Amino acid sequence: MSEERVTIHIENGVADVRFNRPEKMNALDPAQFDAILAAGERLKTEKGLRAVVLSGEGRAFCAGLDASNFGKMADGSRASGESSTGGSLGERSHGDSNRAQYTAMVWRDVPVPVIAAVHGVAFGGGFQIMLGADIRYTAPDTKLSIMEAKWGLVPDMAGFPLMRHLAREDIIRELTYTARIFTGVEAYEYGFATRVCDDPRAEAFKLAREIADKNPDAIRANKRIFKLAALGSVRDVLQAESDEQIKLIGSPNQVEAILSNLQKRTATYAD
Repeated sequence: MSEERVTIHIENGVADVRFNRPEKMNALDPAQFDAILAAGERLKTEKGLRAVVLSGEGRAFCAGLDASNFGKMADGSRASGESSTGGSLGERSHGDSNRAQYTAMVWRDVPVPVIAAVHGVAFGGGFQIMLGADIRYTAPDTKLSIMEAKWGLVPDMAGFPLMRHLAREDIIRELTYTARIFTGVEAYEYGFATRVCDDPRAEAFKLAREIADKNPDAIRANKRIFKLAALGSVRDVLQAESDEQIKLIGSPNQVEAILSNLQKRTATYAD
């Protein structure tokens, strides 16, 4: 996968996905965008997948856009409508998203829970990719920022639709207008982080294994409902609850969930 810029290892249904550009703190250049998108697209169809842990090698989760991109903007060598991925900002290449936006949104389309384990820094695009995960564990001393205002820009990797469901609007506005760096503890207080952990990656795998022990059909159904609930009408979401439950009740994996609990044994689910 693109110079191994992103590595994927799957064991017992849990995917260990790691950004692998540690010498650049996993900053986003075109090759890194390509690798992240390829990883997400693969996991959308991976058989037997139960959960995903997303993390970064080295000193950081992701430092955001590679600094070379800002130099290109300053000297005029990068056209104003050109994306950092090399495509067009205006082109809707992935449904409602352009290529850069889908680097964050793809994790919402992976059909199983995605847990981001965040350490070091998560700036700009890295912060927005983090927001694309279902659950976000961060170290207390992690440094995070909605960094784009520092460079005279706006968050444009799906930050706005992802942030609005997590934190108060006035907090989002203050952080967006100022590009202020905040800590993992503050991220939890604001609503961006699910938990603060001394070892977020270890805790993320612990949670992933717990999720992997549940009925995979129900977990995937839950994620579909959550996705619809973010934007759908109350009527549509209520209908989705009923439709998903009808499919689950009496299905082989749901019966196995009942029997394994009654018999006090580990469940064995079919994919």
